[in-house]
Amino acid sequence: MKHHAFGRMPFTVTNVGFGAWQIGGSWGDISEADGRAALNAALDAGMTFIDTADVYGDGRSEKIIADVLKTRGGERPMVATKAGRRLNPHVAEGYTKVNLEGFVDRSLKNLAVDSLDLVQLHCPPREVLYRPEVFEGLDALQKAGKIKGYGVSVEKVEDGLKAIEYPGVVSIQIIYNIFRQRPNHLFFQEARRKNVAIIARVPLASGLLSGKITRETHFASNDHRNFNRHGEAFDVGETFAGVPFEVGLQAVEEVRKLVPAGVGMAAFALRWILMAEAVTVVIPGARNAEQAKANAAAADLAPLSADVMAATREIYERLIAPHVHQRW
Repeated sequence: MKHHAFGRMPFTVTNVGFGAWQIGGSWGDISEADGRAALNAALDAGMTFIDTADVYGDGRSEKIIADVLKTRGGERPMVATKAGRRLNPHVAEGYTKVNLEGFVDRSLKNLAVDSLDLVQLHCPPREVLYRPEVFEGLDALQKAGKIKGYGVSVEKVEDGLKAIEYPGVVSIQIIYNIFRQRPNHLFFQEARRKNVAIIARVPLASGLLSGKITRETHFASNDHRNFNRHGEAFDVGETFAGVPFEVGLQAVEEVRKLVPAGVGMAAFALRWILMAEAVTVVIPGARNAEQAKANAAAADLAPLSADVMAATREIYERLIAPHVHQRW
């Protein structure tokens, strides 16, 4: 894996990190033992970036991370968490300094640290991005030493462009994969110009781009690929990248033809993301140690050819773009 600076922050991170949503919840039943094994495998492979959130398992993900890092000792990876989704209702008016400080204090306790490496607003309502006082509150938390830096996790490209107008925003987390190619236009260009770190999430389109999901695949009732298939619980773009399931399966079969012999589709899909120079780190999740090891190995694949990149673009434009391009 390559190591590089995390935007304007004094952290060096690997280009493949560990997404800790799965070990928190909403992905079916994943035991705490499997979650720990997955995280340990990722760290053993050299990953130096972990992404979590206070709502992943109501703090379960953060607590597992804290315990694993304490047990391992040694140099700590960069740990990014998120705040805001604990609000009920989740409305812009709730993004006060008092509420954000409460969320930060809870994450400090869960992660057993004195200062958070990075806190990200967790896909806030768009109106939040037009409230400078929210970012002034984050500046105050940073000045107080409770956070080292802050960013925004966004659903839409336009929200990312608005967020990076604030000089204190050091990172944007956004969905970017073979099925969600729009960020690699104006947004990535602007982010690079401002030296904003880009965290690419949902890299495998909720498993579609692993090539292992079929029409017969069963998803548990507590798996968002079951209960959020049409956006019932949160933005539908977080589930299968917003692509209709049948369309996604059709596109996967076309992508499969481009994967080199001996290479898994998931690794291919992750390597595709790393072809974008603007991407600082991609954060695939893992249900177990084997998946975590495979994710790390993807960074060592040879760069994809121009012909392959053009072919993925053609599949996207023909099958996927009509469903997602203008929505996010």
